[in-house]
Amino acid sequence: MQKLKVGLLFGGCSGEHEVSILSARAIAQALTTDENQSRYELLPFYIQKNGVWCGTAIAQKVLESMTPSQLETAAIRSDAHHLWQFPSAVSDVDVWFPVLHGPNGEDGTVQGLLTLMQVPFVGSGVLSAAVGMDKVAMKQIFAQAGLPQVKYMAVTRSQIWSDPCVYTKLCDQIEATLGYPCFVKPANLGSSVGISKVRDRAQLEAALDSAATYDRRIIVEAGVVAREVECAVLGNDYPKASTVGEITYQSDFYDYETKYTVGKADLIIPAALPTAITAQIQEMAIRAFAAIDGAGLARVDFFYVESTQEILINEVNTLPGFTATSMYPQLWAAVGISFAELVDQLIRFAIDQHSPSTSEVSTSTPQQS
Repeated sequence: MQKLKVGLLFGGCSGEHEVSILSARAIAQALTTDENQSRYELLPFYIQKNGVWCGTAIAQKVLESMTPSQLETAAIRSDAHHLWQFPSAVSDVDVWFPVLHGPNGEDGTVQGLLTLMQVPFVGSGVLSAAVGMDKVAMKQIFAQAGLPQVKYMAVTRSQIWSDPCVYTKLCDQIEATLGYPCFVKPANLGSSVGISKVRDRAQLEAALDSAATYDRRIIVEAGVVAREVECAVLGNDYPKASTVGEITYQSDFYDYETKYTVGKADLIIPAALPTAITAQIQEMAIRAFAAIDGAGLARVDFFYVESTQEILINEVNTLPGFTATSMYPQLWAAVGISFAELVDQLIRFAIDQHSPSTSEVSTSTPQQS
């Protein structure tokens, strides 16, 4: 049987470039395991921080070293003419596995490019990827789907960087509607980049100004005393939900440093939750996945208010971290799906999603528990 050529696309123009390399390395290793090596041929492609695409030789070196390429000013030029010069091996790809985290990677932009290439790719399409990145659009869709969430306000950079009268009224409205503490977040950045927890007017003003430097759209959310739990989703038209995991940490909130520094956060799988609460979280995860028209995979994050047994959806991540120690693969490992098997299933889901004449692939994904 002829092997499928899997184009592993990683790196990219975002602040999560290094995380993308780690995820890609884990996927590359999974593709070369005994069970997958007979099915797939790995073709890695690396996108530098300046947007230039590199072929398999350079990409393989980046995977081996786990450090970004230093070729921006050397062998590969970075002028605009070279941004759309794809390596020749791109035309050999049978199915793409994009593992580009953050803006310019999981926000619909690359998904649009891969769609134009008319080659199957793992994960969500343009619409669901864009919604999964944009916190304002995401919350509006969740509200339409009847999914409970924390109180929030959407504001714009123009309101923040406006005249003092408009700005003062905006801050007054945030205080009256949400109170303290609250969280200020750029709408279109992943991995807790640019997020601030604020407790008074001075911190609010500083946080709004900071968030506006990252994005023209900002979201402000009411703080809530709750446990942070996550559920993985796998599939296309008939998705399944994993067991539920919990994140615990000692820092003030789950910021970028806490998320990516070893030892600063713990993953508890499965989360110690009542059976009925676990089932409700799984059901809500699938509803959220369907609401954004997700495909392939997603991790859905929730707040569980233990005192009232209330479950509030926080966000959906259509391309979660994919290292062997990331929450998404660990949630599936807890129910018997190995990392290598998970990668295989995602590739098959990608082919199925982009082949309308075929039915949903059969997987060993367990039923919700």
